[in-house]
Amino acid sequence: MHTKAMLDLGVRQDQLTVLLVDDDLVSREVTATVLTMNGFSVHTADNGTSALASLAAGEVAPDVILMDAQMPGLNGTALIAALRARSRARIIAVSGSTPPSEVSAAADGSLLKPLEIAALRQLLEGRSALQEAMESPAADAEVPAVSVETLAKLRQLMPESSVREIYRAIITDLWRRAKILEMAMAKGDVTEIRRIGHAVKGGCAMAGAMRAARVGARLEALAFDTTGNQSDNRVQLLNDLHSAAEGLERILEGELPA
Repeated sequence: MHTKAMLDLGVRQDQLTVLLVDDDLVSREVTATVLTMNGFSVHTADNGTSALASLAAGEVAPDVILMDAQMPGLNGTALIAALRARSRARIIAVSGSTPPSEVSAAADGSLLKPLEIAALRQLLEGRSALQEAMESPAADAEVPAVSVETLAKLRQLMPESSVREIYRAIITDLWRRAKILEMAMAKGDVTEIRRIGHAVKGGCAMAGAMRAARVGARLEALAFDTTGNQSDNRVQLLNDLHSAAEGLERILEGELPA
């Protein structure tokens, strides 16, 4: 088993075991794929409680725990404390935006989505690798549906069929979340709207679905009043999410035909 001490003795990072904790399916699967293709041994959990159960059962003895900084249920500093009670692994908070200051302080480091292997290795070597938050000057229409660079990297890492499977999963997830978003907007459920935005931003950014990720960021940052005066803006955001999903479908049909 690798330990924190072994990290200081020069054990290669691509030999390390990672426990990845993320409630978002797309983010979890894309990150796990990238880590595995780069030589890490990866175990996953879809929430904090499941992660603790895996540790308690001895199913995984991680050197590093990558945990999403904003998950429903057990999360944040409470989850970090519980993980430390069961593991000597280094704990790194991962988020689509700058994580809460108390989480950053409690963790051994922070990284932003989309996760980059070089940034993870830098952090494990003890250097700060906190990335800048997603840039926002461009209009959504000017943002490409898919990052050419990310698509090229995925194609280098896996077969074309696997790349297509990833983007198909993202599209399916976007349409599912759009339905939930529409109901949340009708109810004025700001917490749910922001949660959906956070999930869309993080998952789509991981796979380079930049236009959808931008819409997710806008949803996460949006503040609704209680009088419904921003209903037009809600409709526009929902339409933008539909448009982003449709753009990905066109990419799938054109760039990644079956």
